[in-house]
Amino acid sequence: MTTRVGLFALALALLFGGVAGAQQYPLLDMMADKVVQKYQQSSCEQLWQQKAQPKSAQAQELIQMLRSDPQMRTEFLNRVAAPMANKMFECGMIP
Repeated sequence: MTTRVGLFALALALLFGGVAGAQQYPLLDMMADKVVQKYQQSSCEQLWQQKAQPKSAQAQELIQMLRSDPQMRTEFLNRVAAPMANKMFECGMIP
């Protein structure tokens, strides 16, 4: 729950605070770090339980924000894809 609140706060800051520089997303760095940390610290059982739960309104807002900004989405995925994929592979969530 705390992670979701943190992600929501970061999403709001990105929406209303803007981003510094054309290719730099300092708040995205923090958001990506939180996602990576969640995957690294969660057990496989916790990840399976979270996967089955519906997304919160805050998570949906974050997803919508990433869908609307291709550069931000690319940067976010570049930072979180490998750690997430490795953990999901370890947990049998992907082949």
